[in-house]
Amino acid sequence: MTPATVMQPEAAQFAPVHFGFLTLPNFSMIAFTSAVEVLRMTNYVGRASHYRWSVISTDGVPVRASNGVTVTPTRTLEEVGVPDVLIVCGGTQIRSAVDTRVKALLADLGARGVPLGALCTGAYALMSAGLLDDYRCTVHWEDMSALHAEFPRVKFSDELFVIDRDRLTCTGGTAPLDLMLHLVGERCGRNLAAQVSAQFILERIRSASDHQPIPVDARIGFSRAELIEVVRLMEANIEEPLSLEELARLVRLSQRHLQRMFKVYLDVSPTHYYLSLRLRRARDLLRTTDTSIARVTSVCGFQSPCHFSKAYRAQFGYAPSRERRQAH
Repeated sequence: MTPATVMQPEAAQFAPVHFGFLTLPNFSMIAFTSAVEVLRMTNYVGRASHYRWSVISTDGVPVRASNGVTVTPTRTLEEVGVPDVLIVCGGTQIRSAVDTRVKALLADLGARGVPLGALCTGAYALMSAGLLDDYRCTVHWEDMSALHAEFPRVKFSDELFVIDRDRLTCTGGTAPLDLMLHLVGERCGRNLAAQVSAQFILERIRSASDHQPIPVDARIGFSRAELIEVVRLMEANIEEPLSLEELARLVRLSQRHLQRMFKVYLDVSPTHYYLSLRLRRARDLLRTTDTSIARVTSVCGFQSPCHFSKAYRAQFGYAPSRERRQAH
């Protein structure tokens, strides 16, 4: 078994069983517990020890999370042994939390071929140790712009979680639930993952193809008030889309100027952005509701099922009907 195959979906029998969680000062408690609780509940629902986990710090002393709570028992890596996967748990003030000891520990595990992961800003620790160079990764949207500029060799994505060979990265909040449920599904089967999800009263398990909801202000920057206003007009007019002429008139800009702004700040035309917005809304409805495809077609501003299906397939690579089958 190679470290890379540990993370490959097609090699589910080689999935990791021992997770080590390296807690850094001011780590996010909700991200950490979301990940650990999936492992605990999998063992409970599955009535077997599918997973074990260890909480680790560089000196074995419990680390205070950003909410002031510590976790015990916390041990050193030497005490718990090398895990199948080590996940770095980050939070606020991440730069001061990543010292030479953290980098040395991660570099050593990376050299041994241990798969490495990160929750929330924990990815910064991997980046600063050069362990995400030429890998795809994700971080919380608040930190993405600054880290993208600081680490140009890292390939950033706005997905909820990313698994690239022997690296896993995940945004903050409750997104680690989805990452761990994905791993449980690959190792133990989707039925067990669904049972765990039901215990947490989740409407659905989000996949790696789901994108984190990044506020338009953060995508564009607060200085582009006209562009933000246009995007908000688009979001408020899904069922009856506004024309480019109407959008430009409402924000008192020329159509040419509006097209240029979208190209410069979003690298896409206003028409394509609007279409993608409507298609993402359609996908959410198909995944989370029992609304008929015909009704989704209408409420997302498409004139005919044929047009909707063609646009959906071009955007996501498959028909709306497949989305509905997967959701059920």
